[in-house]
Amino acid sequence: MDKAHIDQLLDPQTISNAEALGMQARSMVEGYMAGEHKSPYRGFAIEFAQHREYSHGDDTRHLDWKVQARTDRYFIKQYEQETNYVANILLDGSESMKYGSGAITKLQYGKMIAACLAYVILHQRDAVALGLFDTTMRDYSPRSDSKATIHKLMARLAAFEPTDQTNIATVLHDMAMQIRRKGIVIVISDFFDDEQKVLEGIQHLRFGGNEVIVFHIMDPYELEFPFTGLVEFEGLEQIPKILTRPAEVQKSYLREVEAFRNRLRDGCEKNQCHYLLVNTAQPLHEVLAGYLGFRLRTTTR
Repeated sequence: MDKAHIDQLLDPQTISNAEALGMQARSMVEGYMAGEHKSPYRGFAIEFAQHREYSHGDDTRHLDWKVQARTDRYFIKQYEQETNYVANILLDGSESMKYGSGAITKLQYGKMIAACLAYVILHQRDAVALGLFDTTMRDYSPRSDSKATIHKLMARLAAFEPTDQTNIATVLHDMAMQIRRKGIVIVISDFFDDEQKVLEGIQHLRFGGNEVIVFHIMDPYELEFPFTGLVEFEGLEQIPKILTRPAEVQKSYLREVEAFRNRLRDGCEKNQCHYLLVNTAQPLHEVLAGYLGFRLRTTTR
């Protein structure tokens, strides 16, 4: 992927602000790095987990010379106690995320959030896994703590296009059963789904000891409904077109949207996870700096 694509997802100002604040776990997770990232848990065996390619700055003591002899390439041995936490970033790639009243769609904004968070987490030597989903997980990049991984993640984000409906709850339940060690799960979506089922999925993740962060992405037109005259609305995710006068339904629409947001926010708070409403009209560097700053003030170690 060329530099232009990277620049589209990794805004320099956003990265600079986010790096300064960092992305720490709110409470003890099953981390496993010596020194700065030493695990708070005692008695865990340091078990081999997987190989990854060597990148500049890695500790050469963990090079697997047997693999190098067979492949003529350098690989690092990763162990189950090699990083502080794993952040699973899950991005909704369903068709409703294609909507955008301005220059940027909800999906593009979500991709930028995912990219910047992944960059910051990898920069601080923690691990990231990336999942792109609609009705099921369409693309999944396993966890890695190598900074070199960011280029692969950017390529996958840039290439992904939405084509289907969504089933957020099923994806969350599946993740809850697949995650081997509790960590952070970041869900980026417009949450146009059955919010009660979504909250049950979040509760499943929390029951497993994971921290859950919800970025609720909405376009300003979805939040404000500023349409006038006679408008034909084109449905997404198999919803038919609707011809109506927006002025006649604006009040009831705004009331329903507010109730929807409140139910989702209250459910997140009940499950002790952060909920952040993200308006795509707001600059990304303000959104992430504001959230990470709040997080830094409220984190308990």
